[in-house]
Amino acid sequence: MKSKRNRVIFISLIGFVIIIGVLHYITPGHMILYHDTYRRITYFPITIGAILFGLPGGVILALLSCMSYIPHLYMFWAQGPQAYYSELSEIIFYLAAGIVIGLISSRENRLRKKLSLSYKRLHKQAKKLVAAEKQLGESQSLSMLGHVSASFAHEIKNPLGSIKGVSEILGDEVPKGHPKHEFIKIMKSEIARLNSSVEDVLEYCRGQQVTKKLKPEPVNKTIQKVTSLVDSKIKEKKITFQNSYNKKTPDFMADSIVMTQVLLNIILNAIDAVDKYGSITIDHLFENRGYKIIISDNGPGVNQEIRDKLFEPFVTFKDGGTGLGLSITKKLLKSFDGDISLDESHKGGARFIIYLPQIDFSTI
Repeated sequence: MKSKRNRVIFISLIGFVIIIGVLHYITPGHMILYHDTYRRITYFPITIGAILFGLPGGVILALLSCMSYIPHLYMFWAQGPQAYYSELSEIIFYLAAGIVIGLISSRENRLRKKLSLSYKRLHKQAKKLVAAEKQLGESQSLSMLGHVSASFAHEIKNPLGSIKGVSEILGDEVPKGHPKHEFIKIMKSEIARLNSSVEDVLEYCRGQQVTKKLKPEPVNKTIQKVTSLVDSKIKEKKITFQNSYNKKTPDFMADSIVMTQVLLNIILNAIDAVDKYGSITIDHLFENRGYKIIISDNGPGVNQEIRDKLFEPFVTFKDGGTGLGLSITKKLLKSFDGDISLDESHKGGARFIIYLPQIDFSTI
């Protein structure tokens, strides 16, 4: 845009110089006042060109002005050397004006560019400083949470151990064919998952990398398991829950422990977000040697102010939320080269897109 504007200005200045040359040519020689006026006006395009375009602009417009001045010189040719040389000296002044002003302008332009580069470097360093300060603040928060979590770790794990023992006793008393055996199995699984989640929080706060023993399972089976866990909440709010998985679609394998944690976090958030009689939809899509799970709801969506920071620790859109659920979810997916992003749902609410890479579990 700026280049186009400069081109228009330069062409306009050239046109102005040509007009002055034409005026010199059509104005009778005895009208000295007019010719003197044209001669002085010529300095304007030279000066403007030198200021805007530096030395090249000043020299080009000075040379063009000299050429446009030739018709005027021709009129003084017959009046003798004194008159002729007097008018000829104007050409020297044109060139001097273009060169001197152009040199000054070019020097200022170079200084301006250096200043601009210095400003950009300073701005970049300031952004890095702000980012470092922000990271330091987060590290301090994580450190504080790590100390608090460590102090509560035994308080959390001890009851979990007791509950696990009770579930094993109940499991021994309820045979496999019993209708309630499946609930005992789910309870054991959730105790293990809860224990794993506590470890995830502790590892996250300590800045350690999340590591898992992979347990491959079809994604849709994991979704069905998670759906059964939140079924009571869905029924309580009379939510319309749709899983668009096609039975003819080949199974996509993913880690059961990670996907249970990830899906549970997202689906529980969706349940909390929608009103009574709300709607939640799960769509499936094979893409780029991977798999996408798209969870959409018709809730209020996520505020634009926190959308870009939603997956950072301690950022939450729920009252009373810790702001760790989505950050842990993203970290779990990243540990397996997966990802999660947020978009607007066609239903009007939030739309979480979970990407899972293809993993060859046979080589692990």
